Formats: sequence, structure tokens, C-alpha cells
Amino acid sequence: MGLGLQLILTWCLLRAQWRRSLVLSWSTLIIAGFCFTYLLEFHRVQRQFPAQLVIGVFVIALFWVSCLPGLIPGVIVWQQAKFRPQRRTFLRATSLALCAAPVAVFAFGVIRRDQFQVVEAELPVAGLAKDLQGLRLVQISDIHLSPFLSESALARAVDMANSMRADLALVTGDLITRRGDPLDTCLRQLARLRSPRGPILGCLGNHEIYADTEDYTALAGKRLGMEFLRSQTSLLRFGDAFINFVGVDYQPMHGEYLTGVEQLIAPGVLNILLSHNPDVFPVAAAKGFEVTLSGHTHGGQVNVEILHENVNPARLITPYTRGLYRQGDASIYVSSGIGTIGVPARVGAPAEITVLRLCAI
Repeated sequence: MGLGLQLILTWCLLRAQWRRSLVLSWSTLIIAGFCFTYLLEFHRVQRQFPAQLVIGVFVIALFWVSCLPGLIPGVIVWQQAKFRPQRRTFLRATSLALCAAPVAVFAFGVIRRDQFQVVEAELPVAGLAKDLQGLRLVQISDIHLSPFLSESALARAVDMANSMRADLALVTGDLITRRGDPLDTCLRQLARLRSPRGPILGCLGNHEIYADTEDYTALAGKRLGMEFLRSQTSLLRFGDAFINFVGVDYQPMHGEYLTGVEQLIAPGVLNILLSHNPDVFPVAAAKGFEVTLSGHTHGGQVNVEILHENVNPARLITPYTRGLYRQGDASIYVSSGIGTIGVPARVGAPAEITVLRLCAI
């Protein structure tokens, strides 16, 4: 709604020289959001102020900072409209509305960022074995346990996942954001996931690399009954059928993807790749993976749907930003995840717990 208002007002005010105001307002919002992330991290590490206080002060300050770029040219235009009082009134009202729109959108996204939803989707597989038909996988991704996602919120997400009574539980990376975040707490909560027909399986994300916790995460997870696959496989049997799960560490964007991973493919069975980075999908499909499960994009985190197309920042780095994609007989599902990064808000990309049901095509 806020984005729609922003677009309408922009169109109405083009002749009133508001384009610069619009750009300044939104640029200020984005820059301030990222500055806020690191400001909050500094205060958290220094243990000077509680996170709630910093968030409150930031939201109040952001309102005024975002309003200034719009109010200044608005006042100028208003002063120039001396002999048209109706126009002056209109410009004064729209000035306030235009400047408040990004703040309202941001505030709504902050409040709603941990309102998780369960997304159920069918995962089509060509020639799916009869004993795998209807198998249900629950996927949790991009937790980012940090000041922006509390342990109680993660526990609620795990409880929601368990309530879906899936057959297997999968975790696709980014358990924390940076070194010092409560990794052990995150692992303990994830270990509560119910996975009755096999171990909890997972892969590591880019933030495990940034925090230098890849080895520790794999070892600590193993002690809790979770298997983080690092160029490794886990072959699971379901009746007379098998699934070969292959996990890889984070594949750096636009690098040489999945080097040597074809050696981990098991012939004659369903091969599922766990890769935090969804941009590997075309390579995975070419190497013989029927299914790829990923995260990383947060669904764009701030997403607008225009003509059935998702428009969000993640589209700048990969076309696979959220949901199901197909290439020939291969499929990928990209989870929007449950945490946030950068700006602690979600707009048009709700946090999700994913339940995928295998079905034959």
C-alpha cells in the first residue's frame, strides 16, 4: 500500500519538481537502514545499550531524516504558489504523505519481519519412485539468529515446522549473521526439528564463512544429531527407493560453481542438492541433480510484484530469488528464509517455513 501511494504521488508531482525529493527520500531510507545494522552491532558488542532502545531511537530519527529531502523542495514549491491557495494546500498535504510513505513501509516491515508463514509447495520430479511419492520435506533457511531475530522467535519457527509433521528436516545455511552471534543457541533450537525418517540434514551459508565458523558448526551440529554436508552425501532409503542428498558449502556468486560435485551423484536414484546459493541451479541441473534446495536471497527481503514478476534487490545478483523454478526436468526451490540482513525489515517477502511435497510428473 505504501509503495503504491509512493508511485501515485510521484506521478502526480512530476511537474512540481519532486523527482529529486523522491530519490533522496528512498536513498536516505536505504543508506540509513544499513548504517543502523552496523550501529546496532557496535552497541551490542560494546554492551552499552539494549537493542530495543537503539531500534526505538533509530525509527524516530529515520522519520525526520527521510522527511527532510521531501519537505525542503515542498516548502519551496509551496512558497512559489502564492496565488493558488488550493494548489498550496494540495502540495502541503502530499508533501507530508510522500515523505511519510517510506517510513510507514519500513516501520511495517520491521514490525512484521518475524511473522512467519508456512509455505507448502509441490516439488515435481520426473520418474519419481512410487515409495517417494508424497514424501514431505520441511526446509528452514537463513535464520540469522542475532539482535534482529530472538531465540524465542526461532523456537516458534521450529515449533511451526514440527507441527507440519514432515518426513525430513533440512537447513540451508546462514544460521547466524556474524561472529559473536549465538551460534550454539541456534544449533540447539534447530536440533529440536523433527525428522522421523532420517537425520536433520543441512548445508552452510556465506555467513558461516564470514564468521569463520564452518568447522565448528559442522562439529557442534553433529554432536546434536545434525549432519551439515560439506561436499558430502547422505544416502537415505525409503522403502525400495533411495534419495541421495548432496550438500556443498556456500558457492561464491558468479564463480565456478560445483567443481567436482558430479562425483557425488548416485546413479539410478533421486539426487537432491543442498546449496545455500540458488544461482548454481543451471549448473546443478546440467550435472544431473533433479532437485536443488536453496536460500540466500531472503526472497529479496523487500519485494514488489509487478505484472507477476518479483522486483527486489536480489534480482541484481540472480534470477532465482524465491519459490519454485524449473529447467527441463530439474527443479529448484528458493526459500525466503526466516531472518533478515542489512535492513531489519521485510516488505512483500514474508519469512517462511517451507514444506515441500515430492510428486511425480
